[in-house]
Amino acid sequence: MATKGNPGDNRSRISLSSLLIVAGLCCSFYVLGVWHRSGFGKGDSIALEITKKAEDCGVLPNLEYETHHGNQSTSFDDPKQDIKDIDPCGEQYVDYTPCHDQMRAMTFPRENMNYRERHCPPDEEKLHCLIPAPKGYVTPFSWPKSRDYVPFANAPHKSLTVEKAVQNWVQYEGNVFRFPGGGTQFPNGADAYIDQLASVIPIENGTVRTALDTGCGVASWGAYLFKKNVLTMSFAPRDSHEAQVQFALERGVPAVIGVLGTIKLPYPSRAFDMAHCSRCLIPWGANDGLYMMEVDRVLRPGGYWVLSGPPINWRVNYQAWQRPKEELEEEQRKIEEMAELLCWEKKHEKGEIAIWRKRVNNEYCRERDSRVTLCETSNAENVWYKKMEACVTPYPDTTNSDEVAGGELKLFPVRLNTVPPRIASGSVPGLSVESFKEENNLWNKHVNSYKRVNKILDNGRYRNIMDMNAGLGSFAAVIESPKLWVMNVVPTIAEQDTLGVVYERGLIGIYHDWCEAFSTYPRTYDLIHANGVFSLYKDKCNAEDILLEMDRILRPEGAVILRDNVDVLTQVKRIATTMRWKTKMVDHEDGPLIPEKVLFAVKRYWVVGDNNSTASD
Repeated sequence: MATKGNPGDNRSRISLSSLLIVAGLCCSFYVLGVWHRSGFGKGDSIALEITKKAEDCGVLPNLEYETHHGNQSTSFDDPKQDIKDIDPCGEQYVDYTPCHDQMRAMTFPRENMNYRERHCPPDEEKLHCLIPAPKGYVTPFSWPKSRDYVPFANAPHKSLTVEKAVQNWVQYEGNVFRFPGGGTQFPNGADAYIDQLASVIPIENGTVRTALDTGCGVASWGAYLFKKNVLTMSFAPRDSHEAQVQFALERGVPAVIGVLGTIKLPYPSRAFDMAHCSRCLIPWGANDGLYMMEVDRVLRPGGYWVLSGPPINWRVNYQAWQRPKEELEEEQRKIEEMAELLCWEKKHEKGEIAIWRKRVNNEYCRERDSRVTLCETSNAENVWYKKMEACVTPYPDTTNSDEVAGGELKLFPVRLNTVPPRIASGSVPGLSVESFKEENNLWNKHVNSYKRVNKILDNGRYRNIMDMNAGLGSFAAVIESPKLWVMNVVPTIAEQDTLGVVYERGLIGIYHDWCEAFSTYPRTYDLIHANGVFSLYKDKCNAEDILLEMDRILRPEGAVILRDNVDVLTQVKRIATTMRWKTKMVDHEDGPLIPEKVLFAVKRYWVVGDNNSTASD
């Protein structure tokens, strides 16, 4: 016999059905809205209307989810104190780079490019506002289309299309920039140029995985090396070639603002399998070979250095380069002499391309040791704001002539999860083979839990990803994919220096102090992950400043994942809700009794002139 249902039960079923219908419509509106903003729906009035209606439908539902721990105060701020919404900055700050500000740069000496290095504002000059996106900003194209096309509205700077018109760098076509894959030294395209290099360097078999491009332009070399499964760290200064690093990141290619000047590069010793300069205008023979010594420091034993363009093949090209042949001859002589002192073996010179290989250990270099000053071994990783030294970084000790100094690496991708030599040898205090394996297992578990909340974590929606406290690079290792890359940041105040381990795994990264702005343009990362960052810095600098920097470098509709203790995250969430972020805090994957929690956030879409409330819904 059928029984009558309780009226309350019926209402619950109706309520649940309504909720599911609303959720389904909301998700549909969101997908269509994203389609519109990505540029594919430009000019479609229906898509525009749907986008407006879907503004409150974020990537993550129920962002106000609370954990089982109450609000606990920290040193960040008083939880009883009202926090005001943070105002947007003026339109003039759309492309603001705090530590590479053009006006500030001009107050520093030009000698050795000092004025193009990092010069950050003091606390009293820091901006306390949200950097806006330019009008018309749209979600970048997905990779690999982004390699070739960038929406004009996202980086509206045409100067390079004029300055480099004959060199095939970038072309302006309607509402997009097109990147044909050319360069000053590879007018026939990056693919053909890379194939030339691959005839000498084992680029295609996994031997070369990490590369450094000095003076990268728009990073086409690094962009096309992705085809060979090579990760390239590209850098160039913020100078008269406006927006070159910004273009690189808009294309989905790793790059930072930087220069070979007076301070050491922010990378560990023995990091890169290959280094490259294609007409990068770096005076390699100057300062007694100081810049070549710095490349030697970051180049792995057995690694390759590529120099293309002046002064290579000067006898043929001196007239085209409009430089005296005596000057070019002397420049190449100095480079050859320094390469010999560094114990590099010249492997190739043809046309305007020369290639050297660093020896695998010191057994081949004992004769040179009496002619050079060797650096202190302890200084090889001590690089943050440290002056370059006119000395040669010594090789790690070896026992025979065949042994690779520092340890031989497996071919990629095997090396990604193989115990790195720095850990196997006990070179990093506090780390062991067992702890490395445990860390990998732990991050597999963490990432699986992330995907239950942010279901599009690794589907290609997020191309440029940053890990603000990378540790051993295990987060990046778990999500490693051709669809994305991760900038693994090791804070300068971290208890353990693990960036060398990150590179030995075939990943890339950089040292940084999060009390200062990162060397990048606004809106250059799709997703930011931070494990324990706010606990690490809670007695060092202001949490709001760190969050404002995260907001500056995060794209509109980009995502954030913060993992930390609940008392810290509670206060971080209070600030985040004043920044036009939607937030959701969830329990640790092992249950509500664990004090470590995860805060998910999505940055809202807004551009210059949008002054709507920043409060979270």
